[in-house]
Amino acid sequence: MTSSTERTMRAKPMPVEERRAAIAQATLPLLVAHGRDVTTRQIADASGVAEGTLFRVFDDKEAIIDAAVEHFLDPEPFRAALRSIDPSLPLELKVELVLARFLDRFSGIFGVFAALGNRPRPPAQNLEIITGIFDELLAPDLEALRVPPAQVFKFVRLVAFSSAMPQFGPTIGLDTDELAHLIVHGIAAPTGAPAPAASAAAAADAFAEPNLQTASTSPTGTTPC
Repeated sequence: MTSSTERTMRAKPMPVEERRAAIAQATLPLLVAHGRDVTTRQIADASGVAEGTLFRVFDDKEAIIDAAVEHFLDPEPFRAALRSIDPSLPLELKVELVLARFLDRFSGIFGVFAALGNRPRPPAQNLEIITGIFDELLAPDLEALRVPPAQVFKFVRLVAFSSAMPQFGPTIGLDTDELAHLIVHGIAAPTGAPAPAASAAAAADAFAEPNLQTASTSPTGTTPC
């Protein structure tokens, strides 16, 4: 039995729209790995169908790629992932889970568009829907918040976007729990609280005499940041 026959036998009958969606979803990881060089044979294998089946529901490979990107940019699965977070969880844990979902979303967008060699602008988010999700998620914490949930959304989106950028994210070196702690607690210690030892030492180093040897070896004549 040939591999083509095996794929045909594995492909269960389904409505055209469902078949299109399944193929589009299976194509996404291939786009990240191969960009526009992905082959229809690879797409067929990943979809579990015969190669000819692709062209019964799509005109050509470009149409498959377009459908895969459109499927990926559909905001509803992302919104559903946010809604799945339990509002009764502790505030910092909820922010960490939200951050993780935003980071996954932005990282995927950067990865897909980088692989395709272009930078199409993602469709604009419906901010009312997202802020509504944050309103529900943070409703148990309103008395503990200094800003409304809509502002928390802006903070989370900004931190997640910058952390997911391929050119910038790897240099941050902060996990989602550290980023969540930063968003929830900020950088200022409570009034009267002693400074952590590590922070105090870092502050002392900041005001110490510059390391002349390091400064002299820097291309710009100053200590590199």
